[in-house]
Amino acid sequence: MNKNRFAVSVAVAVGLILLVAAPGQATTQNAQSVAATAPAAALPGQAKVSATLEDDFAGLSYTDEQKASIERIHKDSATRKAVVAKDADLTPDQKDAMLIGYTRMEYGMMFNVLTPEQQRAVRKKMQTRRVAEQTARAQKPTQK
Repeated sequence: MNKNRFAVSVAVAVGLILLVAAPGQATTQNAQSVAATAPAAALPGQAKVSATLEDDFAGLSYTDEQKASIERIHKDSATRKAVVAKDADLTPDQKDAMLIGYTRMEYGMMFNVLTPEQQRAVRKKMQTRRVAEQTARAQKPTQK
């Protein structure tokens, strides 16, 4: 019973994080940098989203220190995600929410490792992607 309560508490905490860091709703500079996605292996339906978020960080040239920090962040995140994926006490929805939350945290930590110039470049790519997504959504109903 304690495991279920813990799982529910964690799921609620992750849900709150998702609400606070939701793209397009963020008001602080740090919260705007956090992006939502999940690993393709854990969430097949989210593979497209993951690829676009990785594209936001593509093309940046990292220093050796940044590469080491980002590698450490990836390993820590992968470890947490593996634990969640193997947890039999969690429902699929809880697993999905936690995996998405961990991925948001991963991208947020990666963003914090970047220099201010790199952060501006990533923000610009994210904004461009969001505008394109909003335009596609706006045009979709008219094409039917």
